[in-house]
Amino acid sequence: MARDELGELRAFLAVAEAQSFTRAAARLGVSSSALSHTIRALEERLGLRLLARTTRSVATTEAGERLFTALSPHFEQIHAEIEALSELRDKPAGTLRISSGEHAAETLLRPALARFLPEYPDIHVEVSIDNGLVDIVGAHFDAGVRLGESVSKDMIAVRIGPDWRFLVVGTPEYFAQHPAPQHPRELTDHRCINLRLTSRGGLYAWEFEKDGHEMEVRVSGQATYDSILSVLHAALDGHGLAFVPEDLARPYLDNGRLQVALSDWCPPIQGYHLYYPNRRLASPAFTRFMEALRYRG
Repeated sequence: MARDELGELRAFLAVAEAQSFTRAAARLGVSSSALSHTIRALEERLGLRLLARTTRSVATTEAGERLFTALSPHFEQIHAEIEALSELRDKPAGTLRISSGEHAAETLLRPALARFLPEYPDIHVEVSIDNGLVDIVGAHFDAGVRLGESVSKDMIAVRIGPDWRFLVVGTPEYFAQHPAPQHPRELTDHRCINLRLTSRGGLYAWEFEKDGHEMEVRVSGQATYDSILSVLHAALDGHGLAFVPEDLARPYLDNGRLQVALSDWCPPIQGYHLYYPNRRLASPAFTRFMEALRYRG
């Protein structure tokens, strides 16, 4: 395969993945016009339209989707093999793309990276925040961070954090005006702060369990956010009850700015895991990163 053909295919994969000439051009370090010219050259050489362009978006055609599906795993393998060559260097190097929810990114990745990045200056870590479930293979992430119960069985998972739980919290002023609920069903009578799951667009249903009985409650209120930290701050501002991780709420529980309701309905859940495809060839950079995150409690 000629060098130009390989470059054309790499450009096509970048545009198909980003669904944008602008974003793909930035990733490749070329101009949008040059990238567009490269894609046109590939389409003319193949005699097929690979991308459907509109003023707002770019999508693969049937032929483009077939080419993307066929090429993507091979380019991933090439990338992994090249990354693995860094094992021959004095220091591991490369870029790692990690998908994570906001809570894990704030409580686990952030402190870990504060230690990890200075130790490995040639490793770059890109963290993408998404509170929903992400197809890390399709989105070309090296790994994802999710609760153990959410990790697919065909993935390799490494525990990186302890068990924890959600708590229903509100300000003392809120509870002075609204008696604390004694059962999750009573939450429908309260002002609650919703969390929108960015990848799926729906609202998170609050999950409870007691004595083997599980239930979900759809709550309502005036405020909805797609950030768990914003949900916590809204509760502190007195906008209603929030369902947030205990470790985020703990400082405010200890100083009395927040109080807990329904604690007996909020058991611990399985902690966070770093997960990745079992066919992935782990580079030295990824191995160092995984070991830095591994939970040893």
